[in-house]
Amino acid sequence: MKTVLFCMNPYSFGILEPIKQVLKERNYEYIWFARKEVIEKFPFKDEYVTSNIREIIEFKSDTLFVPGIEAPHFLRGVKVQTFHGFAGEKKGHFRIRKYFDLYLTQGPFFTKKFNQLKNKFKDFKVVETGWPKLDIYGKQLHKFDSNAQQLKEKYKAKKIILFAPTFSPSLTCAPFLQNELEDLATNKNYLIVIKFHDLMSKDLINKYKKIAERNSNILFIEERNIIKYLLISDLMISDTSSVVYEFLLLDKPVITYKNNSKIFKWDNSLTYDKLSEKVEINLLKDPFKNQRLEIFNDYHPYNDGKSAERMVDAVEDYIEKHGIPERRKIPWLRRYKMNKLFGNH
Repeated sequence: MKTVLFCMNPYSFGILEPIKQVLKERNYEYIWFARKEVIEKFPFKDEYVTSNIREIIEFKSDTLFVPGIEAPHFLRGVKVQTFHGFAGEKKGHFRIRKYFDLYLTQGPFFTKKFNQLKNKFKDFKVVETGWPKLDIYGKQLHKFDSNAQQLKEKYKAKKIILFAPTFSPSLTCAPFLQNELEDLATNKNYLIVIKFHDLMSKDLINKYKKIAERNSNILFIEERNIIKYLLISDLMISDTSSVVYEFLLLDKPVITYKNNSKIFKWDNSLTYDKLSEKVEINLLKDPFKNQRLEIFNDYHPYNDGKSAERMVDAVEDYIEKHGIPERRKIPWLRRYKMNKLFGNH
């Protein structure tokens, strides 16, 4: 099975890496595609990557794994949506854009909704597999325990607090929590790690870097893969970011500001204040622990570390039953968009 690992944004690299490993184990041929704007951020030095769409066409793939929202209709192969997060409340998460033959969902909450859409549109399949980025939870949950201990010893901290807001201007809490975060840093029992999305505004990045410079127990991290910091942190502060669910699935407390979810299984504030108080309460009492457990069953009931394997299995099964499409039929506006991005093909 010849596979394209299709990356339009840097977040795709970490999502597709476990799938790449399964492909290698099964001796399948694969190629990484990254658009030229992000190829310099490609993290795997021993892997080949291209931004030349003509090279992908000539590769004649059997399938494309795509964490983003779009895939070129003219490329040969089964177009597979693997998703880039869990934030079903975000606008567009359940929008059908006609690019995909197969949707591989994270858990029952998503499967139910996409099956309803499948019955409506009747031009794609849905299989629940779990999400490959979280395979590390099942295989290497304690991979970074020593790093956490070293950081706590170095900064004489008892707890690591992760601040990971989204970049979206209409959803991010970052512009409003600068003073609150500095106030939190007066408690030297906390080491505060700031991890921003790749697309966060440069102005906010610079402001928070200056905050980190002023406070010895605040670290501004520029590593792109957030998984390490999810694993080592004791509590997370965020907003309407899908990373909230990634952290909840570790059974650890989360504080959000103006999250637009309809159902909360964590501490959500409608005003940008009382951060220090909320952190203390959630660390000491963890009042949302029982409610948080409901997220496991609905969003990602897989802790075996085999979601990437199930994704590859699902594509093999799809090809066996339905064959390999030469191209995808999509509305002309979508074709126009793809042709504008990649040229006419």
